[in-house]
Amino acid sequence: MYSVFIADDEVWVVIGLKKLIEKSGLPFKVIGEANNGVTALEEMEKNPPDVFFSDIRMPGYTGLEVLEELSKRKIQTRTVFISGYAEFSYAQKAVELKAYDYLLKPIEQEQLNKVLERLAAELAEKDLESNSLQEEEISLNIISQIVNEIQEHFTENITLTDLAEKYGISTSHLSGLLKNELKLSFSEYITARRMQKAKELLKDEKLSIAQVAELTGYNDYFYFTKVFKKSAGISPSKYRKDL
Repeated sequence: MYSVFIADDEVWVVIGLKKLIEKSGLPFKVIGEANNGVTALEEMEKNPPDVFFSDIRMPGYTGLEVLEELSKRKIQTRTVFISGYAEFSYAQKAVELKAYDYLLKPIEQEQLNKVLERLAAELAEKDLESNSLQEEEISLNIISQIVNEIQEHFTENITLTDLAEKYGISTSHLSGLLKNELKLSFSEYITARRMQKAKELLKDEKLSIAQVAELTGYNDYFYFTKVFKKSAGISPSKYRKDL
C-alpha cells in the first residue's frame, strides 16, 4: 500500500477525498490529515507519505508554500493540488514547483482514479528500480567476499561448485559474475594466481620442484610441470635455471 496525506482547511473535503481514495480500490491508504499547512508540514516531516493531496489556499502555509518547504527539506513525495480556484496562475505556479497534478473541486471519482492509477504505476516502477539496486548491491558485496576468499585460498582445493553452494548462488550465475569481476574465468584466475606464486617460490633454491608444486596447490608433479610450461612457455626447472 502507498501512503497518502491530505491537507485542506475544509473538513468535509478531507473526509470526501478519503472516501474516494478508499472506493478507488487502488493500493493507497490515508495515513494523515491536516486542516492547515503548518500542521501538514510538521506531520509529513515526521512521516513522509508517498503522495500528498493539498488544497492551494490554507491557513498558515498555503499548499504551494508547503510544497516549496518539502523541496527545501528534501522530503520526496508526489504532490497533487486540489482547489476550487481555476485561475491559470495557480496551475502555472504548481507546475513550476513540480507538482504531480492539479485537480479542481468538486473532485469526481473517475477523475481521481486516473491520477491514482498513474501514481500507482510510477510508484511500483520506483519500487522495482529500488529493489533492483538493492539486489545489485547485495551481489557486489557477495562477489567481493568470494573474490577475497579465492585470493586467500587459491592454493587449496576450492571449486566453483563449492563456492556457489556456500553463498547460495547457481554455479553458472557465479561463473558469469566472477568473469565480469576478474576478467578471467574461475579456473583461469586460479591457474594465474598459482603460476604467479610458483614463480616466486622457484626463486628459493632450497625448495624442490615437487615442493613448489605442492605449495601452489598441485599434488601431481607432472601435471604442475605441464600447466607451468603452458603458462610460462618453459618448464619450471628451465625457469629456475634462467633466473
